[in-house]
Amino acid sequence: MTERAPYACDPARSYGREFRADEGGTRGPRTAFQRDRDRVIHSIAFRRLRHKTQVFVAPDGDHYRVRLTHSLEVAQIGRVIARALGLDEDLTEALCLAHDIGHPPFGHAGEAALDAALRPHGGFDHNAHCLRTLMRLESPYCEHDGLNLSWEVLEGLAKHNGPVAAPNWALAELDAAFPLELASWPSLEAQVATLADDIAYDNHDIDDGLRAGFIDFDELLALDFVRSQWREVERRFPRAPRERQVRELVRGQIGLMVNDLLAETSARAAGMSDIAEVRGADGPTAAFSPAVAEEERRLKRFLYARLYYHPEQIETAERAREVTAGLFAAFSAEPAAMGEHWAADLPTDEAQRSRRIADYIAGMTDRFAISAHQRISGRTIAGLQNV
Repeated sequence: MTERAPYACDPARSYGREFRADEGGTRGPRTAFQRDRDRVIHSIAFRRLRHKTQVFVAPDGDHYRVRLTHSLEVAQIGRVIARALGLDEDLTEALCLAHDIGHPPFGHAGEAALDAALRPHGGFDHNAHCLRTLMRLESPYCEHDGLNLSWEVLEGLAKHNGPVAAPNWALAELDAAFPLELASWPSLEAQVATLADDIAYDNHDIDDGLRAGFIDFDELLALDFVRSQWREVERRFPRAPRERQVRELVRGQIGLMVNDLLAETSARAAGMSDIAEVRGADGPTAAFSPAVAEEERRLKRFLYARLYYHPEQIETAERAREVTAGLFAAFSAEPAAMGEHWAADLPTDEAQRSRRIADYIAGMTDRFAISAHQRISGRTIAGLQNV
């Protein structure tokens, strides 16, 4: 077992939870961060990720990734990196598993529609909504709202891209209730979780994009980073079927990025004696080397141009925005359409009322949103099937 690094988070020294709770051994001998991971896994919000968009809206193929499978893959990569660096694996895993919980149906298309609907009331941001879901909306316990996760999980999710200078309304409210030190860098576990997310979707989206026929393989090989890996695959496995070679390419790229991250992060962390130095650093401690960081940016630009902004994807996203905006308008006009639980305690204040409606829509899966829109509007949006 790798020795704990001096700058790793220690569950025995956690900043604690927002609400006092009895953490006796009646449910097993687990650390605070192990409990956090388990609470995420057992949550309804986590289960709903199995029917939420990753790249393709309501995909009708069993082999395409969704938010749930993506989150599991991020967790696998994150744990490997955390173990090698001597970080807390359970905290890293909890962050990886929870990082996408705030996404509404249809991914960024749904987010854009909710952000537009809430523009007069502070907008909508999936990252802040992740915290809102975990701290207020997902409430399985009798004593308090939310999952009551450890401070280290919440601050890592809040600052997954680094210090937050201007939190939106949702994050500002939560930070006021349970201060998360938004101006500092998060733990190294949180920084690793963020980069594990990048590694996972950079490479797995290539896999899904090729499978869907949206990415041209020859155009992909125009990227030096990919071409060098592909030549190595061809050298080692010249007679293997193309499908297996592509999967070997994806594995090779993940391995290259993980190893580069380990080397660069170890160099940056050398000499750090505690987590306070990580939080007080002038920049991130976990990072790719400059060379790989530039290659990773080029790969992202390629994926945006060829996959995320593919004409078919743009067309589908527009339909998804239409569904999401239609639901918001319908529930605003007739709250009873949300069902008794959500309509009964709807606030009278316009801002809070609209935010509550957005909470309901954001919790939907792709297929539930499609079904609800069909039921309310009486029509089917072409290209969006309720699978």
